[in-house]
Amino acid sequence: MYDDILIPTDGSEPAAAAFEHACSMAERYDATIHALYVVETDSLAHEAPELAIEDLRETLRTEGEAILDDLTARATDRGIELTDAIVEGVPENVILEYADEHGIDLLVMGTHGRHGIERYLVGSVTERVVRRSSVPVLVVGGE
Repeated sequence: MYDDILIPTDGSEPAAAAFEHACSMAERYDATIHALYVVETDSLAHEAPELAIEDLRETLRTEGEAILDDLTARATDRGIELTDAIVEGVPENVILEYADEHGIDLLVMGTHGRHGIERYLVGSVTERVVRRSSVPVLVVGGE
């Protein structure tokens, strides 16, 4: 039923909970997990104007690599094939484009990430992906 499952991640608790669900689905359907970390530099540059944009990109890429390395190790320990990617851009656009380009059958996302948690029960990125996705989206809450 599912061959390729996409889990966008930012290292947040809801993303970690979504990863656990994605692993369960991958084990059940012998699917490959695609872990995606999006470097969103435009809005973050406004939050940290003292940082040069290149320094910010490098910091976010380094963070993304650490998060993806951890997920890869956890998937490997469970016998799950995982491929990962770090892409720059607008998160919901990157997620949907990745899903289209890689034949994703299922998206598994946390209810919200690190941004906007106080504003929404379902984060704005997750909500926009759910509204625009042509494939099923499983939304998972964290603690």
